[in-house]
Amino acid sequence: MAQIIVVHSFRGGTGKSNLIANIATLMTLQGQRVGIIDTDIQSPGIHIIFGFKEDNIQLTLNDYLWGRCDIQDSAHDVTDALIAESGNIGKVKGRLYLIPSSIKAPEIARVLREGYDVVRLNDGFQELSRSLKLDYLLIDTHPGLNEETLLSIGISNVLLIMLRPDSQDFQGTAVTVDVAHKLKTEKMFLVINKVLPGLNFADLQQQIEKIYNVSVAGILPLSEDMVQLGSKGVFCLRYPAHPITQLIKQITEEIAGVAVS
Repeated sequence: MAQIIVVHSFRGGTGKSNLIANIATLMTLQGQRVGIIDTDIQSPGIHIIFGFKEDNIQLTLNDYLWGRCDIQDSAHDVTDALIAESGNIGKVKGRLYLIPSSIKAPEIARVLREGYDVVRLNDGFQELSRSLKLDYLLIDTHPGLNEETLLSIGISNVLLIMLRPDSQDFQGTAVTVDVAHKLKTEKMFLVINKVLPGLNFADLQQQIEKIYNVSVAGILPLSEDMVQLGSKGVFCLRYPAHPITQLIKQITEEIAGVAVS
């Protein structure tokens, strides 16, 4: 059964979708079979990083949740997109599948109005892992805490919480860590993102680990190159030698035990 890695933040804008896309890509480059599910149904976005637009997304997670299809039918194989972006067919050794959420306004409105069956969502996680023979399943959650988020945290093998060096993020992360402990999360890590390069990263890590008693898997500086890319592609493929890419490799190794070359 696939290892389930949940990436969560208490507030939006922390960069979790970009981190998930890069971690999943690095795993795929190493020969792993990886799935990404965008459960941020109210404000989906990770599909953009892989070049999807509304007109080239057929079935989505919404279709599965409302009984229109099986979960594996909503999985889009994005391996070819990685090959095209890397420019090397031999470089991508595994497979990467994306299950996007719908970006159609009526579909999002229906979720907000009616909700959905979180038990069916959990069943979908398990069925997807089996049917696609996944090694890793990465879940991109909606910010904050709701029923879906609690489910995802509860079934996770690894919970990765993202935060910025911001007082509001600090407070929200404390709530999330407390909930994760109560749900007996197997492994939990923090990633601090968008940190001003002039700060002392070692001191910041020590401070954060003391506050939450949770290991920091990595600290990512605010990057002009990342901002300029603007989610129009996978950063580690566009900038394979970039310091940010090297840091994401270290995070991937820390949270998943996948050696990344």
